[in-house]
Amino acid sequence: MAHTRRFEDGLVRCSWPGKDELYIEYHDTEWGVPVDGDQAMFERISLEGFQAGLSWITILKRREGFRRAFKNFDLKKVSKFTDADIERLMQDEGIIRNRAKILSTIKNAQLILELQKNGQSISEIVWNFAPNKKTRAVSTFDWIATTPESEALSKHLRKLGFGFVGATTMYALMQATGMVNDHAPGCFRRGQL
Repeated sequence: MAHTRRFEDGLVRCSWPGKDELYIEYHDTEWGVPVDGDQAMFERISLEGFQAGLSWITILKRREGFRRAFKNFDLKKVSKFTDADIERLMQDEGIIRNRAKILSTIKNAQLILELQKNGQSISEIVWNFAPNKKTRAVSTFDWIATTPESEALSKHLRKLGFGFVGATTMYALMQATGMVNDHAPGCFRRGQL
């Protein structure tokens, strides 16, 4: 499979967005752009966790539903979700209705607040695992699912009690939040980031 292709607008992009306008917009404006701050990182960790076992476009099409359902990923609000909130979410067609992932999101919010009480930041913790070399060489480029850094981040977060933070999920987080630049060689965004 080719890593890039020329789209109808004449731009060469990574091939993975296909023809979906929402996916193309995400590729062009968000994917690989650095993200920091605990609330923003919590949203990304949560969405990547919900994506486990699914395609990213499935999550992207429901992102506004997730934001509504999870109170814009406000850590304090999500950390206080009750059994009634969980049941409400299990009926919400605007999100992925997976009880384990919902419970994990609530627990992860609680864990982040505990970290903050101890003077730590989930954003800083995640960024501490960023690879030294942000962009892989053109000669060795290929789509990969994990790296030693994503495996180490996954292990660290699991040790802290976080859920749905496997190595593949954490590598997707690294790609999405600008810790690595995985735009394919030839993609117009590779050089911009």
